[in-house]
Amino acid sequence: MRPEKDLPLHWCGMPVRILLVACLLGFCGAAQALYPERPIKVILPFPPGGTVDVISRLVCAEMSEIFGKPVVIDYRPGAGGTLATEAAARAPADGYTLLYTTPNHTINPALRKLPFNTETDFVPVSLIANVPELLVAHPAAPFDNFQDFLKYAKANPGRLNYSSAGTGTLPHVTMELLLRRADVRVTHVPYKGAAPALTDLLAGVVQLKYDTFATSSQLAATGKLKVLATAGIARLPQLPAVPTIAESGFPGYEGYLWIGAVAPRGTPAEAVAAISAAIAKAVRAPKFAERLRADGIEVPTGGPEHLARLIAEELKTWSRLVREANISASD
Repeated sequence: MRPEKDLPLHWCGMPVRILLVACLLGFCGAAQALYPERPIKVILPFPPGGTVDVISRLVCAEMSEIFGKPVVIDYRPGAGGTLATEAAARAPADGYTLLYTTPNHTINPALRKLPFNTETDFVPVSLIANVPELLVAHPAAPFDNFQDFLKYAKANPGRLNYSSAGTGTLPHVTMELLLRRADVRVTHVPYKGAAPALTDLLAGVVQLKYDTFATSSQLAATGKLKVLATAGIARLPQLPAVPTIAESGFPGYEGYLWIGAVAPRGTPAEAVAAISAAIAKAVRAPKFAERLRADGIEVPTGGPEHLARLIAEELKTWSRLVREANISASD
């Protein structure tokens, strides 16, 4: 008989070596389950106060409740969003840095050389919100609906002007996409920001602009603006009589200020899945969802795959438009 000390060690019938391995695996699983263990930073390409900031702060507050850890915003405005995007691309891929971005993420690569690759330097996490654009006009404009606008623009090429927050911004490229599909010519007047672009529309300096329901609804209600059409896939519940551009002869046309979360390339899949699930839960929280709907904002569905498809499609769309319309970042 072998001495007792030479017998293989067991615990409840299990060899100790196997037990130790099982414990280590269990420990690793427990460590992963602790995510997040510290605050998560969200880099935002815009200054405080705008629509994107308001939505982002609401989402971050909900995520903080869900995770039990702070989710804080790091504001990095400037250079059309490239400063924030570069900072996110260079951040550690550990699940604790996110970038909340918008269509500037897919427009910028068509306009300028960037110090990062929009597709390969990031992993998509989740869509957060879709803000449909509204085509609005000055009340003195010689048309009251979308079809009459097209007729007038065709009969008076170049006579109408539209404002935007600047060359290469979403209102600029989505308007140019519409004009090319409609085969009409309206002159673009770029401004340094959405506020002065809206101010000159209200003053009658320009006749048209893409805006959002949140900023134009009260102006339209008081007769200071008129809404010609919406660029969402469906009519706004708040404006049931206003048609979409898609149903007005341009099927498939959309104009959305979408907000999405991406993370640095290499971010662990477990962290991406956890954040995506938390965002989905956050935007469907009753108070939050009600707030979005009140401002004419859609709550999107779909996780990382949905956002990945959107980014890939828009990169192609804006690259083609910038080339065909000869749009330059210096315009």
